[in-house]
Amino acid sequence: MPTYHESVMRNEVLHYLNVHMEGVIVDGTLGDGGHTEFILKNTVPEIRVFAIDRDSSAIERASERLSPFRDRVTLAHGDLGDLKNLAAQNGITSVVGLLMDLGVSSPQLDTPERGFSIQHDGPLDMRMDSSQKTSAADLLKNLSDAELVSVIKTFGEERYAKRIVRAIRREQEERPITTTGQLSRIVTKVVTSSRHSRIHPATRTFQALRIAVNDELGQLKTALTDMLGLLHSTARIAVISFHSLEDRIVKTFFRDEEKGCSCPPKIPMCICGRAPTLKILTRKPLVPSEEEVAQNPRSISAKLRVAERVYV
Repeated sequence: MPTYHESVMRNEVLHYLNVHMEGVIVDGTLGDGGHTEFILKNTVPEIRVFAIDRDSSAIERASERLSPFRDRVTLAHGDLGDLKNLAAQNGITSVVGLLMDLGVSSPQLDTPERGFSIQHDGPLDMRMDSSQKTSAADLLKNLSDAELVSVIKTFGEERYAKRIVRAIRREQEERPITTTGQLSRIVTKVVTSSRHSRIHPATRTFQALRIAVNDELGQLKTALTDMLGLLHSTARIAVISFHSLEDRIVKTFFRDEEKGCSCPPKIPMCICGRAPTLKILTRKPLVPSEEEVAQNPRSISAKLRVAERVYV
C-alpha cells in the first residue's frame, strides 16, 4: 500500500467549495489525489471531479488511489496554464468549483532523483513535467549573470542574489554544476542564516530555480484568468499557496475581480463598464490549525484564499 502525500486543509477546502451542488469541480493540481479523494468521499454522487497534473508519475499514483471513484473522476496530464483547453477537450463548459493546491508535493521533495530537495543529493533537475526540456542545471548554464540574478532575486526574494551568482560562476569555471548537493554547498558558503532561522540558506535559491523552471507564477496567472469564464454562478475558487509570491498573485486577482471597475480614481464615474466577477469569502487567508501543523509540519506556510463567482 503506497504512502500518500498529506493534503493540506482538506476540511476547510471541503467547507468552502459548493459541494452540495451537482456538477464538476476542477482540481488543477492533482498531486497524490488527496483533495480529490476527500471531496469525492464527502459529497453527493452528482459531484464529479476533473483533475490535472503536469507530473505523469503523480497521475499514476493518484489513479490507483481514486480507483473506487472511476465513474466520478477524470484525470488528465497537463499544465495549469492549459487548464481551460484541457477542460474543453473533456467536454467541460461549466464548473461549480476550482481548487489549486500550489507548489511542490512531498513525493517530489522526497525523491532525490527529481532534483527538488536540498537535503538529499540528486541531479539538479526540478522539472515537474519530466518531458519538458529545460532543467535547473540548464538555467544555471544558459542564463546570463543578470538573468540569473533576476531569477534568484525575484522568485526567491533572496537579498544575496548577486553574491550567489558570483559563487556559482566561480564553481562553473572549475566544473559544471549538475547536482542539488553541489548547488546547496555553493550557496551555503556565501549565505549564512541566523541561528534562529528555520530555513536552510539555499532554500530561496532552490525555490527561485524551481519556479523559473516550471513557470509556476505564469501558469497560475493564466489559470485564474482563463477559468473565470467557466465558473457557474456561485461557483467558488479555492487556492492554497505556500509562499508570498503565489499568495500575492491570488490576493491581487481576487481584489481586482471583486472591484470590477478599473477606471483611474480621479474619474468621478465609471466609464470602463467593468463589472465585479468575484466576491471574496476570506478577507484574511485561512491557515492550518496547530493540530494539523503538528501532524504535518510542511503545512505550516500554507494559506487558503476563497472567492465566489458573481454575475452582475
